[in-house]
Amino acid sequence: MNKQKILLVEDDKNLGTVLKEYLSIKGFDIIHSSDGNEGEKMYHKENFDLVILDIMMPKMDGFTLAGIIRKIDSKTPIIFLTAKALQNDKIEGFKIGADDYITKPFNPEELLLRINAVLKRTGFTAYSMKMNNFIIGKYQFDYNRRTLEINGATRKLTSKESDLLKLLCLNKNDLLERNTALKSIWSDNNYFAGRSMDVYIVRLRNYLKDDNSIEIINVHGAGFKLIAP
Repeated sequence: MNKQKILLVEDDKNLGTVLKEYLSIKGFDIIHSSDGNEGEKMYHKENFDLVILDIMMPKMDGFTLAGIIRKIDSKTPIIFLTAKALQNDKIEGFKIGADDYITKPFNPEELLLRINAVLKRTGFTAYSMKMNNFIIGKYQFDYNRRTLEINGATRKLTSKESDLLKLLCLNKNDLLERNTALKSIWSDNNYFAGRSMDVYIVRLRNYLKDDNSIEIINVHGAGFKLIAP
């Protein structure tokens, strides 16, 4: 599955290096910029799932960069890092459009928890924003409209059916991890959520049965694969 990409803009090189290494180990693709100007250039070059901004930086502060981002992008989540604990700074950050705020010094694990919470709450990924229409063998799947079409016949999908099929499409011919799907769609990986997902997998198999080149297979103990040309 594609790694979620994070833009980290932090002028403290030691902290930036530590956070980049830690979050990389935790499965994220981290791009580190050391000042606001460099961060802005990198933001325009790449597609990011989340942006982490230090507030006090040379050349351009985090508030200014966040303001630039929010003028053209209201979706990508932003987390502020700051040495300041003043209430006014927090208020200003949230007014600009921040999704969360963490005060230095902090434990990298706390930042990881906040990142996961924000991504879960917003449901945003740069990849998912771009990919909403899919060709699955002879089928056409429109995620926004929640429709699955073949030979002029259209089936309307439920929101969970659409979400699950989209994850399978984004990982076509590759493993969709069971826990990833459960946490992304059901927000939990307990027994009942797992049984519910299995029911939806059976439904999707039935919906795709008119094209013999398509198969959704179980990978025991790991997840599912959508096999399609």
